[in-house]
Formats: sequence, C-alpha cells, structure tokens
Amino acid sequence: MAYRGIALTIAGSDSGGGAGIQADLKTFAAFEVFGTTAITAITAQNSLGVHGIFDVPPEMVEAQIDAVLSDFTVGAAKTGMLSRSETVRAVCDVLRRHRFAALVVDPVMIAQSGDTLIDNPAVEALKEELFPLAYIVTPNVPEAERLTGLSVEDEEGMEIAAREIAQMGPRGVLVKGGHLPGKDVVDLFLWDGKVTRFTHSRIDTENTHGTGCTLSAAIAAGISAGVDVLAAVDAARRYVRKAMEEGFKGGKGYGCLCHIVKEW
Repeated sequence: MAYRGIALTIAGSDSGGGAGIQADLKTFAAFEVFGTTAITAITAQNSLGVHGIFDVPPEMVEAQIDAVLSDFTVGAAKTGMLSRSETVRAVCDVLRRHRFAALVVDPVMIAQSGDTLIDNPAVEALKEELFPLAYIVTPNVPEAERLTGLSVEDEEGMEIAAREIAQMGPRGVLVKGGHLPGKDVVDLFLWDGKVTRFTHSRIDTENTHGTGCTLSAAIAAGISAGVDVLAAVDAARRYVRKAMEEGFKGGKGYGCLCHIVKEW
C-alpha cells in the first residue's frame, strides 16, 4: 500500500490531541496521505481549556517549513494556529520563496473552550499577507464576521462574507455554517466566483473539538492526492461528519472527533 500524496500542516500543538497538529496528522493518515509538520505554537491544553501557550520563534517556524519544502514533494499544505503577526509573515516569506500555491488556510481564532488564540495584528496579517497566497480559506461564521466586520445571520450573509473574503486574495472560500441556528447545517463554498451549498442535518453532539482543524486538513489531504477541489471539499465534509457521529470523549470537557473512522 502506498501513500496517495504528501501534505504539510503548519499549526499549533494541542497536548490534548483533539485539534491542531495532532488532529491534522490523524486526518492525513485517514486519507492515506503522508503528513509533515511545522509547529507554530505549543499549547498546554486539554478538554477543559487552554492553560498555556508558547509561541515558537518565527525563524524556527520558517526553518521547519523550508526544511520540508526543500526536500519533500508536498502536494498541499494547511495553516492553523498563527497567533502572532511575526509568525504569519515568516510563513508567507517561506511560502513565497518556494512559490507554493496549494494552501488551505484555517483562520483559527478561538478554541472550542472559548480561549482566544490570535491577536488583532495577526488577524490583519492574515488578511493582508496570507490570504493572497491561499488556495482556499475556511472560516466559520464568527471568524467570517471578524475577518469582514459584517454580521452573518443566514445563508445570504454567508455568501456576502465569502465574496468579501475572496476579495482579499484566495481563490476559494468555504464558510462553515455550524454556528447558525436551524435543524440543518449549510456550508457555503465559493470557488472561482461560483457558489456551491453543502447541506446536512445537524448532529446533536458535544464531540466537536478539532472540527475546523480536521476539515481543513482533510481538504489539504484530498488536494495533495490529486483530487478535484469540489470533490476534496465534499469528501472532507463527509469525513468530519462521520468522525463527529462516532465521537470520542477522552476527558471531562468537550469530546473530540473519532479520526479512525473507515468509511464516510
């Protein structure tokens, strides 16, 4: 059995194992893709919250990415936790140097526990420097609101926000609608100006820690394996849904996804 591709995750470490680098590597493995890493931050984290954050120096973040891209044939990469503007700029510098384009950006801002994971200058750096390098950006509704300054209350608002974010440079924007009320969840994908809506019934579960990390990693995995973009997004969503349905509650707080599901 051979790997279908090679992917890179540029993200923070979650000591609780449910999100960040750990979730990304589990997701890559589920998609039969070889995972490489560049760690941007180390968090002391469990199912109850984030208890400490150590930001890896930007030059070391850059060195990790450079080491991987100069040796491995990486088909796609994803970014997760980029908490400081200096880190964002370091990532952008090395990606530009390698002329790397197949980038999925998960604009991680708040942990499942409600802890803030990014400062305001870093948000501006995302918009001004990283988004123009991105293939796809995957905000949830609160992230889309913070990125655009708009109020997103329905599908129309999701589309307006997606088009606003697309003006910042990425080719595609996937706005995830799980934070909006209703029995069904709609994710809106804007790609090359065309909107595709993915709809599924809401899953009643608290095993949701790491959903954003997992989804963006799954999209990157599909792209690295040579899958068409729409098919990659669809497969990623189906994988996350199945992993949520199975779930895993290892601690006393929010549960995580079950990354070892076999079929989705």
